[in-house]
Amino acid sequence: MINKIKIDQIFVLPLLLLVFYLFNSSHNFFVLGNELSFFTILFSCITIEFFIRKAKNGDDIYMRPISAMQAMEEAVGRATEMGNSVLYVPGISGLDEIDTISGVIILGHIAGMTAEYEADLHVPCCVPIVMEAARESCKESYLKKGRPDLYNDSMVHYVTDDQFAYAAGVNGIMLREKPAAVFYQGKFYAESLLLAETGSSIGAIQIAGTGSSSQIPFFVTACDYVLIGEEFYAASAYLSGSPEMIGSIKGQDYVKLLCMFFILFVVLVSVFNYFNLLTIDLSNIFKINISDGVN
Repeated sequence: MINKIKIDQIFVLPLLLLVFYLFNSSHNFFVLGNELSFFTILFSCITIEFFIRKAKNGDDIYMRPISAMQAMEEAVGRATEMGNSVLYVPGISGLDEIDTISGVIILGHIAGMTAEYEADLHVPCCVPIVMEAARESCKESYLKKGRPDLYNDSMVHYVTDDQFAYAAGVNGIMLREKPAAVFYQGKFYAESLLLAETGSSIGAIQIAGTGSSSQIPFFVTACDYVLIGEEFYAASAYLSGSPEMIGSIKGQDYVKLLCMFFILFVVLVSVFNYFNLLTIDLSNIFKINISDGVN
């Protein structure tokens, strides 16, 4: 029964709650000061669900092309043509970091490409549990491509948990094996420039991705392509083509856009109020109690 409900009807309940909230002055069933947060979360969930259902129905959802992701297959193809390996560096943090999880997901797609092109893949890891997760991701990708014979556990191996010792070990691998394509996808710190400079010196195509704002400038300087900030987190959705993930990314984009308009609206109203061009009490409209914070 629920599956037969039209997508437009998703908005009926939030609309009724909003109308009741705006015109109800005597019975307040919200915790004082939390009304705006409630409707923001509710609207976000409804918007994301709307686009997920839209994607599942097969509707065309436009996603901005990102050059770094389009270059991934090109980099693996170049490595295959040159007869060199592909090096994938998943960062130095554990699975408690979202950057590492995103890096392992992207690794699965890169492993699928290397299985299809029959290219050698090398994944040095800094954390043992990340190594196990990376092995499972690679094994699954090789099975999906119908080439389990090409997979072996030695392609994903442990180096060390020391930051700069790990960087030295990976640099040694690059100088010895001369990989044609190098991927840096995960959580990085001070070792980022050490790795990227070595990869640049051997002439490899380098594609980096991280959420560490302090390390992005180093990757931008030394790498050919970089997934910056949210592009890195959205990469798995782009590469997978999953309706749930694509719809979620699209819904989040619209929520962020509406938040930007809301912030702009509040700023403009505040400016107009300051110059006595308008007399709109924002705290009364949104029923926000701001007097306690001032005191």
